[in-house]
Amino acid sequence: MEIILREDVQHLGKTGEVVKVKDGYARNYLLPKGLAYPATAANKARIAFEAERVSRQRAAERAAAETEAAALAGVHLTFTAKVGEEEKLYGSVTAGDIQRRLEEQGIRVDKRKVDLPEPIRELGEFRVGIKVHPDVRPEILVTVVKE
Repeated sequence: MEIILREDVQHLGKTGEVVKVKDGYARNYLLPKGLAYPATAANKARIAFEAERVSRQRAAERAAAETEAAALAGVHLTFTAKVGEEEKLYGSVTAGDIQRRLEEQGIRVDKRKVDLPEPIRELGEFRVGIKVHPDVRPEILVTVVKE
């Protein structure tokens, strides 16, 4: 039986692809779960329309992300912190600290979008990525200096 996938199905195909599967797999799993449509002419036209709509929406989201990335491109944040022996910080600079400092400059960013795998615990300059969009990831410069 030929079906059109509504969603990505592992080991089968991606959204919008026309694939051939066994009748029982389509009838008992894919169709009831809403993962696929039967491959009729009307459904093929509907999937083509949805694919076009989704591509326009993704293009608009990417354009918005690129304008946001342009605003983030020249950002340089400086943090002052107390240090102990061997130039180690008493505290740390976290994603939340970076997010608050960006908001002070008028740039709204969710702290989960700050790509900081672990807090900064030493002096120096660091490049920190901001996850604006899956394809757009600008970096800001974060400097940590002695108090």
